[in-house]
Amino acid sequence: MEVGDGSFAPVGVSKQRADQYKGRLTTYVVVACLVAAVGGAIFGYDIGVSGGVTSMDTFLEKFFHTVYLKKRRAEEDHYCKYNDQGLAAFTSSLYLAGLVASIVASPITRKYGRRASIVCGGISFLIGAALNAAAVNLAMLLSGRIMLGIGIGFGDQAVPLYLSEMAPAHLRGALNMMFQLATTTGIFTANMINYGTAKLPSWGWRLSLGLAALPTILMTVGGLFLPETPNSLIERGSREKGRRVLERIRGTNEVDAEFEDIVDASEPANSIKHPFRNILERRNRPQLVMAICMPAFQILNGINSILFYAPVLFQTMGFGNATLYSSALTGAVLVLSTVVSIGLVDRLGRRVLLISGGIQMVLCQVTVAIILGVKFGSNDELSKGYSVLVVIVICLFVIAFGWSWGPLGWTVPSEIFPLETRSAGQSITVAVNLLFTFIIAQCFLSMLCSFKHGIFLFFAGWIVIMTLFVYFFLPETKGVPIEEMIFVWKKHWFWKRMVPGTPDVDDIDGLGSHSMESGEKTKLGS
Repeated sequence: MEVGDGSFAPVGVSKQRADQYKGRLTTYVVVACLVAAVGGAIFGYDIGVSGGVTSMDTFLEKFFHTVYLKKRRAEEDHYCKYNDQGLAAFTSSLYLAGLVASIVASPITRKYGRRASIVCGGISFLIGAALNAAAVNLAMLLSGRIMLGIGIGFGDQAVPLYLSEMAPAHLRGALNMMFQLATTTGIFTANMINYGTAKLPSWGWRLSLGLAALPTILMTVGGLFLPETPNSLIERGSREKGRRVLERIRGTNEVDAEFEDIVDASEPANSIKHPFRNILERRNRPQLVMAICMPAFQILNGINSILFYAPVLFQTMGFGNATLYSSALTGAVLVLSTVVSIGLVDRLGRRVLLISGGIQMVLCQVTVAIILGVKFGSNDELSKGYSVLVVIVICLFVIAFGWSWGPLGWTVPSEIFPLETRSAGQSITVAVNLLFTFIIAQCFLSMLCSFKHGIFLFFAGWIVIMTLFVYFFLPETKGVPIEEMIFVWKKHWFWKRMVPGTPDVDDIDGLGSHSMESGEKTKLGS
C-alpha cells in the first residue's frame, strides 16, 4: 500500500483470527454505548422539532411573516402554501454546517480520539440550542442553526465509529443501532413536545428549540467520562492502555487475537499521512462507494422529507389541527420499528433487512401517490377515510425505513473501513448524508409545489435503484470482526477484482464462526 512519501505501508490484518476471539457483552460496554448513542437523540430531536416549529403560527408570524399570511389564505394552493426559501433555509442551514464540520472532525477524531469529537460536538450543540431558544431575529435563529449543525457534524462523525469499535463482533449491528434508536427516540420526543408547546402562547416554539440542550448535556458530560476505544488508543500509540481497555470491555484477559488484529490494523494506519488521499486508491474503492451510496440512498428514499415536514405535509393534505398528532404517530412507529431491527440485524443480516425494507417502502410511496393523485386536488381536502388511509400507509413506510435503511444506513458504512481510513470514511459518510439532507430540505417545499403528488413517485424511483444496488453490490457483514472486514470484499463477485490478494478458502469458511455463537456461518457476498 503506497503512502504519502512513496513508500509502502504494511498491509494490515493478513490473517483471520475471528474464531479465536473471546469475551462477552459487558455492562461497561452497554453503558458506554448508551451514553455515546445520545448523540443520535440530538440529531433526531432536531429533525423532529424543525417540522413542528415551522408549522406553529407564532413562530411563522415572528420570523416568516409571508408564509404566515399564505398559510391563512383559504384559497392558497395546498401544495404551495409553505413554499418559501427562507423557511427552507431555517431547516437546511444546519445540515450544510454539519457537512463542513464532519470534514473538520475527521483529523480531530483520528489524532485525539473518538471521545474528543463527541465532547466538541456537544459543546457546539449547547451553544446552538441557547441561540435558537433566545432568538429575536432571523440572523440569530440561523446562527443557532449553524452551531447546531457543527455539533451534529462532530457527533455523527464520531459516535457510529465509537459504537462499532466498542461492540463485540457478534453484536456490533445491534449496539451500533443504538445510534439510530436514539435518533428515532429523539424524533418522537420532539414530536410530542411540539404537540404540547403548540398550545402555549407566543413562547412555545422557544421551549421546543431550547429543550434540545437536555440530551446534549448528557452526551457532553458523559463524553468526559467515557473510555476511549481500544482501536483509537492503539492507533495513537497507547498499546498497553488499549489492551487494558479491551480486556475491560470484553470482560476477559484472553483478548490476544482481537488485540493482534487491532495492532496489525494500526500499522498501516500510522503510516498513512493523508487518509483522504489514501481512500481514493483502487483497493479502497468498495468502501468508498458504500460510504457515498449508503448515506445518499438513506436520504433519497424520502424519509427526511416526511420527518422534517410531517406537520406541514399533513396540513397540506387537509388534516388541520391534527397535524402534530399525526406526526407524533409516525415518530412512535419509527422508534418501535428500530427496536425490531435491533433484535433482527445480527440474526437475519444486513442485506435481508435492507432489501425487504426497500420493497415495502416502494409500495407505500406509490400507494400514497395514487391516493393523492386521484382524490386530492390543489384546493380540496381529503375525506376522513382517505386521510386515515394516507396516515396508515405513511406509517407503514416509516416502519419499513425504521427496520432497514434508517439504522443500517449508519451501521454499514461505520463497520466496513480499515482502521487507516476509518475516520476519513466516516467523515465522507456523514458529509454525503448531510449534503443530501441539505438538498432535500432546501428543495422539498418547492418540489412539493411543483411535483404535487408526483413527489412520492420521485422518491419511489430512488428506492427501486437503492434496493437493486444492495442486491448486487453490498456483501453481508453480519458477525465479521471489524478489523477483518477486508476478507469480505475479497470474496465478493464484483469487488474482488479491485481488492488485492485472494483469501484462503479455509479462512473464508471459518470467517465469523466465533462471532455467530450459535455456530451459524457468516454469509459473504450476494
